[in-house]
Amino acid sequence: MTLLYSFDFGIGSAPASPHIQIWPTTAYSEISGYGFESCERVSSRNRDEQNRLRGAFCIPLEAVFRVDLPNGLYTVTATIGDAIAPTSTTLKYGTSRMVLNKAVTAAGAYAVHSFTVKVTDGSLRLAFSGVAPRINALQIQEARQATTIYLAGDSTVTDQDTFPYAGWGQMLPLYFKTDVAIDNHAISGRSSKSFINEGRLAAILEQLKAGDYLWIQFGHNDEKSDEERATEPFGSYKEMLAVYVEETRARDAIPVLITPMHRRKFDDQGRIIDTHGDYLLGMKELAAELDVPLIDLAEKSKALYELLGDEPSKALFMWAYPGEFIDFPDGAQDDTHFQELGAIQIAGLVAEGVRELGLSPLQLYLK
Repeated sequence: MTLLYSFDFGIGSAPASPHIQIWPTTAYSEISGYGFESCERVSSRNRDEQNRLRGAFCIPLEAVFRVDLPNGLYTVTATIGDAIAPTSTTLKYGTSRMVLNKAVTAAGAYAVHSFTVKVTDGSLRLAFSGVAPRINALQIQEARQATTIYLAGDSTVTDQDTFPYAGWGQMLPLYFKTDVAIDNHAISGRSSKSFINEGRLAAILEQLKAGDYLWIQFGHNDEKSDEERATEPFGSYKEMLAVYVEETRARDAIPVLITPMHRRKFDDQGRIIDTHGDYLLGMKELAAELDVPLIDLAEKSKALYELLGDEPSKALFMWAYPGEFIDFPDGAQDDTHFQELGAIQIAGLVAEGVRELGLSPLQLYLK
């Protein structure tokens, strides 16, 4: 892999070449092509360790570090730690896809985290948060041979940008090591039919290469009554899903079908009520007919919700009191969409499904 950037964060003496020193006041500019989008909440310390790459660091409180890059695949390696204090850092790329969730280090300890990303808009944005975030060093390398998992789906999968609203697709990077990148094309309100008719599948197919994956989860909106989205479980639904499978295989890539997770709807005995019905059977039939790997997220989510129970399972979903979250001042009572906690757990169930299926070589890249 070709090393493109090696950044050393923090105050103090300049680092040795090829490291580029990033001060807490290093603001992004189009000329340099890197820097913090806002330096207002970035500070720095230097613990005067022999190894400057560890001793010096920036404290990026709700700060975004941007690097302009040509579109493509890159492996990012972040060094995080502090010689005298414990740390806790959450890191997202593109501001919403999570790669570190409250990752902690003990005082005097350091952690090196690597992950692979796909840049599609000419820049990589790394959003830092946490109660005691750190960034000591950052390396960015080309990763041309990495595998990409493309996601086609609806609002339960998509990248949501209003905290704490989240789709499981944006949490999936938490479960993969380097050499696997997630490219989430899922979008709210789409069905298996409307996703195709709007050209969204075609956009994926233009980029799909041999050995990549296309993961397909539809059903919530196929059940709607409007003509643009509605499909029949054993008719047009299966026909649409077959298009995804056949077009993916035509490019020597690998399709994976994922049944839609259940909504949070309990009966009097504490069991989940199935609101998807024949759509689950239709997808399973197609998977058997075309010999497609299938992750039964419906069954997995049912088991999770029932294990938690009616009231505790609200913590996974967009249930909120008035005033609890700034972007939901009137609160929310949503039994379909997830908070970050729920999206993380659902993404974990999907990763579990990869391991159970023995998808090779993909399972080798699971954390």
